[in-house]
Amino acid sequence: MTTSQLSRSANRPKTSRRQGVLAFVLLTFGISWASMFAAASLGFSLANPLAQLPAAMGPAVAAIIVRRWVTREGFGDAGLRLRLRGNWHHYLAAWLVPYALAAGALAIAAATGLWRPDELPAWWLIPVLLLVVPVLTPLYWGEEFGWTSYLRLRVCPGRPQLATAVTGLVWAVWHYPLAFLGYIEFDNVLIGLPLWTVSFYFQEVVLSWLRIRSGTIWTASLAHGGNNMVLSLLTGLALEGSVGAEVTTVVMTAPIALLGGWILVSGRLRPAEPGL
Repeated sequence: MTTSQLSRSANRPKTSRRQGVLAFVLLTFGISWASMFAAASLGFSLANPLAQLPAAMGPAVAAIIVRRWVTREGFGDAGLRLRLRGNWHHYLAAWLVPYALAAGALAIAAATGLWRPDELPAWWLIPVLLLVVPVLTPLYWGEEFGWTSYLRLRVCPGRPQLATAVTGLVWAVWHYPLAFLGYIEFDNVLIGLPLWTVSFYFQEVVLSWLRIRSGTIWTASLAHGGNNMVLSLLTGLALEGSVGAEVTTVVMTAPIALLGGWILVSGRLRPAEPGL
């Protein structure tokens, strides 16, 4: 996104921007929550990826509708181009950092006695996931095109840290029905949901950083796939049956929080967002 485009985006009429944000949130929650509860009413577990798919596409559908027909602002700042040239290191980070985060989570689990390194999770999955995650990245685009490439740009323009925090909170609340529909089972939802919310916040920090630095939504989509299919999966397999979902969430979130904290402290979510 050029400087002039940034200026036009920041100076978009407040009424139009607010209408767009409100329409996006209502459409996203309406589409996704309706599909979640419909799948559950038909007997599908939301742990089933196929049952999750309509809900996962809700944010993208909402963003397309709002951009095209509600605010009529188009897709100039949507980050749809791959921008492979000059961004190979961002794609590499989005692809491989989730494995480092998983290693960090397992190191924490081992250091706290929650997991023994000789009780290896399914390590054979790693080479499979290295190939599968990039292939399935378009599925995770369904969320990122809505959250990181629409809501975060619109909700608090010029205040990137606040915009990221608000987006992470809305994203977390959007997930809340899944805690009651078989996707994740907290022993105590009053504890589990706040922990889950913190996790989504730091994930959004990392995803926003990738989006800002690369100028494309595809790096964030790739990293989102890695968070779900590498970090969450490997940590969950290692701790399965030994601790509850609350503890697993804390262990999984800790390395993301360290990375996200570094991004925040070092000012990498600054207002000037080159390449958007």
